[in-house]
Amino acid sequence: MLGTSSVKMMTYVYALTFVFSLVLFTETIKADPIDDRFRMLYSKNIKCDHDRSLNLDVNETQIYFYDFVNNINITSKIDGAAELLKRSIELDHSRRLIVFVPGYKSHINKELEELARQTFRNVTNAYLVIVDHSAYTFENKDKLESYLRSVRYSYYIGNILGKFFANVSSGTFSSDNIHCIGHSLGSHMLAYAGETFTDITKKKLSRITGLDPAGPCFSDSKIEEQIRSGVAKYVEVSHCNTGHFGTTKTIADTDFFFNYEGKVQPNCDKDNVEETEKCYHKACVKYYMKTVHNPELYLARSCASYKDFKEGMCEDNETAIVGYYNPGNARGIFYVSTDQNGNKWKNANKKLKLT
Repeated sequence: MLGTSSVKMMTYVYALTFVFSLVLFTETIKADPIDDRFRMLYSKNIKCDHDRSLNLDVNETQIYFYDFVNNINITSKIDGAAELLKRSIELDHSRRLIVFVPGYKSHINKELEELARQTFRNVTNAYLVIVDHSAYTFENKDKLESYLRSVRYSYYIGNILGKFFANVSSGTFSSDNIHCIGHSLGSHMLAYAGETFTDITKKKLSRITGLDPAGPCFSDSKIEEQIRSGVAKYVEVSHCNTGHFGTTKTIADTDFFFNYEGKVQPNCDKDNVEETEKCYHKACVKYYMKTVHNPELYLARSCASYKDFKEGMCEDNETAIVGYYNPGNARGIFYVSTDQNGNKWKNANKKLKLT
C-alpha cells in the first residue's frame, strides 16, 4: 500500500506531465496554425462551389494595359477593355501580349503585380496586361469563407477574360502571340479563359503558364475545373508548394517541380508557418520572372521521382529550359533545383508538417 508521501509524489508527477503535454500541444498549435485550415479546404466535407450556371457579374474586374516602349498605360473595366484598346492605340501585331493573372487576395498595387511590371518594363517586343479581380477575390472576412467565395467567382472571371482575348485577337492579335501567365487561383481562371476563347474563335491561345496553381478546392475537383493540357496549344505548370497552397495534380503538358518535391523553397523561413507557406507559394512567380532576363537560369531534368533526381540518377535524361524561354517541346514531369551550391536549403524548415 502506498504511503501518503508516495501518493503526493505520483500526483505531482501526473500533474507535471499533464502541464508539460498541454504546453507542447499549445506550442504545436502556435507553430502550425495553418494545418487545420488546409485539412478543412482539402476535406470532402467542404463544399467548393464550381457551379457554372450562376451567371455572376464580374464586370468590376479591371484590365491594366502597359506599352512600356511608348509609355502608354490604359486602365478599363474588362467588359469594354478590348474596344478601348483598339480605339486608343495602334497595336503592333508583331509584339506578344503577355497577360498576368494573379491569385487569391491579389491587388494591382501588391508585390507580385509590381514584380510583373518591373520585369516586363524592358521587354521591347511585348505588351503587358495585368488583371485585377480583387473586387471578387479580396475580402477581409473569415479566411475560409473568403476563399470559397473567390473560388465561386473564378469561372466567371475566367470566362469574361476569355471574351476579352477573343475581342483583342479579332483583327488585331494572332492567338499565337497571346501568352497567359497565372499564379495560384489565376492559373485556373486562365484554364476557363482558354476554354471560352476556343468556344468563340475555334482557335487556341498560344500558351498558358500556371505558377503553383491553387490546390484547395481544385486538387480533388473534376479535371474540367482545373488548369490542364488542352486549354491552350501548350500548357506548362510550375510547382512550389504542392499539397498546401499549391495543387498536387500533374495534368499539364509539362510539370516542373522546384526544389524539395515542389513543396519547400529556400529563403522562406518566416516568423510563422502561414507566412512561410505563402513565401513558398509565391516563389514560383519570382523564379519565372527571373528567367525573363536570364534565359537559361534554370534547367530541369526529366525524372521518375524527386528521390531519383536528388540522388543524381537522371543525369542522362531529357532536359528542358524552365521559364519564359521554354520552347514548349518537352512533355512530362521535370525537376529543377534553384540552388547552385549543393542544395543547402534542403534541411530548412523541418518544423513544417509536409503532406
